[in-house]
Amino acid sequence: MQPDFIHLKLHTEFSLVDGIVKIKPLVKRLAELNMPAVAVTDHVNLFALVKFYKAALGAAIKPIAGADVLIAAHDDATPTRLTLLVKNQQGYVALTELISKAYREGQSLGVPLLKKTWLEENHDGLIALSGAMEGDIGKALLAENTVLARECAQYWAKLFHNSFYLELQRVGKPDEERYIQAALDLAVEQGLPVVATNDVRFLHAKDFAAHEVRVCINQGRVLDDSKRPKDYTDQQYLRSSAEMQELFKDIPEALANTVEIAKRCNIRLTLGKNFLPDYPVPEGMTLGDVMTREATQGLAERLQHYPAVGNGTDEENQAVYYQRLATELKVINEMGFPGYFMIVADFIQWAKIMRFR
Repeated sequence: MQPDFIHLKLHTEFSLVDGIVKIKPLVKRLAELNMPAVAVTDHVNLFALVKFYKAALGAAIKPIAGADVLIAAHDDATPTRLTLLVKNQQGYVALTELISKAYREGQSLGVPLLKKTWLEENHDGLIALSGAMEGDIGKALLAENTVLARECAQYWAKLFHNSFYLELQRVGKPDEERYIQAALDLAVEQGLPVVATNDVRFLHAKDFAAHEVRVCINQGRVLDDSKRPKDYTDQQYLRSSAEMQELFKDIPEALANTVEIAKRCNIRLTLGKNFLPDYPVPEGMTLGDVMTREATQGLAERLQHYPAVGNGTDEENQAVYYQRLATELKVINEMGFPGYFMIVADFIQWAKIMRFR
């Protein structure tokens, strides 16, 4: 049976700042609602991916990988939101690289941000949702700046060719209908597809109070703070397909596109195997050769400062050390672990250098 709606925007407890959905209860609830797929799009991270992937497949539910990211704005303006979904293996690699770069190079006051230039260089295999009212298009439409909204829409549509969707939400926030009407007008003008999301933060409506506690912890505020921003509503739960159909019965294409997007997103993770970085070795040498050379040189340097201990002559005592090193190296090489040891050694050397900078 063809599904009518797929959730494409959902924050789990791994979002840390604004989600309380646990993976196992999520999968159980999806099964109860007969939903064949779901996307987990945590806040600038993929922490839940492996757990989600395994649990979803175990319940015959298609896992869709993605993340909500924040796009740095010019002149220190408020960042805007964009949701990225993984279409294929290339998209998965791109998203992991982008998120890593946001934490390494894009943090502002502790918040990881992406730069548009990074996306321009690395976006193949990704689908983008506009972020609804929190995206740059949404903010421009609400400010009645149609020129800027059009420019933003054209930019994203060109960058994510045939993979960019204007996002619509009805979760009870102010100005939603004004935004939706403006977004629909823009979609018609620019020939852009629209998609409906429910921006899920918790499983059931009754969980809203618990979710607000999580938000307050992140914000460092208390629940009864009258000045606390109310960014969420009790409608951001995992609605059923029937509820979403009723909610968007006037825009059926926004529901149909969730199914089409789900069909386009296919990810396969290789689990249970270890993958180590490639450690560079000189031409004509193996990792075992390099490790033996470095270890032997290191032992020689240490013996200059710390004489070998034993009952024989210094030369005899040293021979015992070298024989023990040869035994250890033989075991490591036979087990295929020289790469691991060299990588760890590289980390240690880097840490020593950084310590004295």
